[in-house]
Amino acid sequence: MSKKYFGTDGIRGRVGTPPISPDWFLKLGWAVGKVLTEENKATTRPKVLIGKDTRISGYMFESALEAGLVAAGTDVNLLGPMPTPGIAYLTRTLQAGAGIVISASHNQHADNGIKFFSPQGMKFPDDIEYKIEAYLDQTNITTVESGLLGRAVRIVDAQGRYIEFCKGTFPNNMNLKGLKIVVDCANGAAYNIAPKVFAELGADITVIGTSPNGLNINLGCGATNTAALAAKVLEVKADVGIALDGDGDRVIFVDHTGEIVDGDELLCIIARWYLHKNKNIGGVAGTLMSNYGLELSLAKMGVPFCRTNVGDRYVLEALRQRDWLLGGESSGHIICLDSHSTGDGIIAALKVLALLVSFGQTLFEQKRLMQKYPQLLINVPVTKSIDLQESKIQQAILAAEQKLYKRGRVLLRASGTEPLVRVMVEGDDAVLVKSIAQELASMVKDYT
Repeated sequence: MSKKYFGTDGIRGRVGTPPISPDWFLKLGWAVGKVLTEENKATTRPKVLIGKDTRISGYMFESALEAGLVAAGTDVNLLGPMPTPGIAYLTRTLQAGAGIVISASHNQHADNGIKFFSPQGMKFPDDIEYKIEAYLDQTNITTVESGLLGRAVRIVDAQGRYIEFCKGTFPNNMNLKGLKIVVDCANGAAYNIAPKVFAELGADITVIGTSPNGLNINLGCGATNTAALAAKVLEVKADVGIALDGDGDRVIFVDHTGEIVDGDELLCIIARWYLHKNKNIGGVAGTLMSNYGLELSLAKMGVPFCRTNVGDRYVLEALRQRDWLLGGESSGHIICLDSHSTGDGIIAALKVLALLVSFGQTLFEQKRLMQKYPQLLINVPVTKSIDLQESKIQQAILAAEQKLYKRGRVLLRASGTEPLVRVMVEGDDAVLVKSIAQELASMVKDYT
């Protein structure tokens, strides 16, 4: 059974293009409220938290969702701009029936979307999403009688609660004094939170990407574009640079030389930190895009590794099935289940910094302990759906794998959030990897 609206990471699209429109968000809020009211066995009305990132359309969609939820008899707590993992945390601690995030994550301002969290701070289970979709397919919204309408209030200390939570995941006997850090908040949801976390733990910080205007989220900054961060690190002679994405659930580092340290390398460093602390994490879950060098490095440490489909939902499922604690993606979405129920860029960054402080080493030194295989990812824009199982495409993939002499990998997959086909080639010969990736990307373009 397939879903009409929900993808693997909520609902996302271009603002003004169905279903990302105010009237639809109004109905979505009502549908969520109806389902939660039916599921709620207590005598009190269900409560829903709504948070958002800084894109301009978030205010419009927040109002629409609020109206729909209230019409269904659901109380609403408004959190304002708040990182996605912060909303997951507050959904748990405030004992809400659900948490809603209005965000298109790492996309720019013209896109928006929505994610849901259960009372446990996890993504909504499939059965709840199916029930919501059933209400969305109904023609009319039915408002409860006046005396049963929900109420909306704003939570004024939401940011402070989350800041303290993040700081609480850092070792009590350590601090960040002596570390010079540049923090890039992508003009997104963490702009008023991340700098305070690192500064209050003692770091000497310089900030960029902390002046959101509704239109500049992820624009030339953040985890998807680290050029400005690298330049600032070199300019101020910082020890490290930390880049979050627009909703704060991804993190990418830059070392003191300006080199990027991606999610795979950060996973390896965090696994090393856990081993240093004698913490049994079980293993590490990566994705089909995870660098082979990560797998080899973990094997040397005696840490099991598994691959999942791309997407934090699949990584989380693998961790829960195996009772493991650590997983993530090359993009910097890292899940540390001993600290949080979902991926959190700030918390992942704190674990990396804890290792650097404890070992007295630079990020450059730690990064070199994992030898990455040359890997090239080409994002090919497409105007229509392409069947990647089509025989001609599969034959081209097979031929490419034979050229790599079983010393690499080839992966073609459709993006779950953008009109792209991602072509990834990995091997021990960088020149060959580049040649094969360009050939496959050219073939995909011919299909558009």
